[in-house]
Amino acid sequence: MAFNLQPSLADSLVRLRPLRAKDLPALYAVASDPLIWEQHPNRDRYRHEVFSTYFQGAMQSGGAFLVSDASSGVVIGSTRYYELDETAGTVAIGYTFLARSHWGGGSNRSMKSLMLDHVFGQLQRVVFHVGENNRRSRIAMERLGGVYIGSAPVAYYGETANINVIYTIDRDAWRAAARPSR
Repeated sequence: MAFNLQPSLADSLVRLRPLRAKDLPALYAVASDPLIWEQHPNRDRYRHEVFSTYFQGAMQSGGAFLVSDASSGVVIGSTRYYELDETAGTVAIGYTFLARSHWGGGSNRSMKSLMLDHVFGQLQRVVFHVGENNRRSRIAMERLGGVYIGSAPVAYYGETANINVIYTIDRDAWRAAARPSR
């Protein structure tokens, strides 16, 4: 069975559904906050023309999600699956951002846990690319159980390459880890 890059996923904190072209205004309203991008390699993604490139890449990826708050339904960010290799049993998760109102409250962990649970129903390994100077995301990856494996230049869709650190999580390690319930 082919891996589904855009399932609808939900728990008590977040809801993920496939991103649609009509979501651009609502998603940009969140992304227009410059502080979201201050540690990101592409710090000017809060600008509409730069965010539009991000959004175009999200739509073309076939694996992007609109993320909303489960209680209120308010749009709070986006994330995606990309670089699927079913033969190797791997996929990447990234291009993630959340509204600052949802930083530190469990939304990122919840979102990533939903995505990892979905992946590990079929695949063996997830790869995460994180900007080398993005301390918040690096700490979040380590708390999630990501294993640092090195760094490499990564070219985000339509943007120049930047050095990213690479983390992985394998299915067996994910299933064996004692994770707080969502």
